[in-house]
Amino acid sequence: MKGLQADGGVLSWRTEGSAALAPGQVRVAVRAAGINRADLLQKAGHYPPPPGTTDILGLECAGEVVEVSGETRWQVGDRVCALLAGGGMADEVVVDARHLLPVPQGMSWEDAAAIPEVFSTAWLNVFELGAAQPGEKVLIHAGASGVGTAAIQLCKAFGNPCWVSLGTQEKLDTCKALGAQGGVLRHDGITALRDAGPFDVVLDPVGANYAPDHLDLMAVDGRWVMIGLMGGRQATLDLAKVLVKRLQLTGSTLRTRNADFKAGLLVRMEQRLWPLFESGQLKPLVARTYSFDQAEEAFAELAKDQIVGKIVLVNS
Repeated sequence: MKGLQADGGVLSWRTEGSAALAPGQVRVAVRAAGINRADLLQKAGHYPPPPGTTDILGLECAGEVVEVSGETRWQVGDRVCALLAGGGMADEVVVDARHLLPVPQGMSWEDAAAIPEVFSTAWLNVFELGAAQPGEKVLIHAGASGVGTAAIQLCKAFGNPCWVSLGTQEKLDTCKALGAQGGVLRHDGITALRDAGPFDVVLDPVGANYAPDHLDLMAVDGRWVMIGLMGGRQATLDLAKVLVKRLQLTGSTLRTRNADFKAGLLVRMEQRLWPLFESGQLKPLVARTYSFDQAEEAFAELAKDQIVGKIVLVNS
């Protein structure tokens, strides 16, 4: 099998033998794989895979089951999508059977490959860790990203008015079409959202740049869930505001969670979200697809930060 790896910031395809299956594992022939910002970071040498995980890139994919080992719900020929710690950008991937979900009825490979990582991240951090309740207001930074567009759709589906921050008016218009109530352009600063708040939940992949302003924008008992540090790692906060408002700040990563945690998360997602995918109420937003042979171009496109939604590699 061949898989995509990064060495010194350069992508290359590596050919290696197929791994044997342990009990409870499934081999999936990959048809499509989503690209995430974590892959860009790994390519640049800033986000190594967890210990024991392949260095082949790819945190999500969709494909066909070609082999199973032990007792699982899956059979050869099943169409599945996978949440991975790595290895999705390859001809095949071996995965814990519990980390697979069925491809929603009628969905294409490329759309299915754009579900697992971003919808898991949005669901976990807004609705489980962030504990968003119907009617509560949600602020989503990087609203035009894969995670952001997933979070907007989830908020609309579960009755949470949401606002976004992002880079361009075109992106804001698209996010409003998806269901966001409104938003602010990055260069205007997030304090422009003061009249829309206060916000009960903040989904924050930015970090330091926005941190002090959150204390003024958030509601009493607000939950601020940090999932990235695109805007830096060091900030000065007025802790009196944290105390008076009883704010909760939670740091959250998904890739390094253990196998049981991910399995439980996917069970809950299938119960709550899969009927909405089947009905069309939720839909992954794929901005562009590239063939596996165009991986370098696909990574370069994502790095430009001009798209809305996801870029997906297709194994044609």
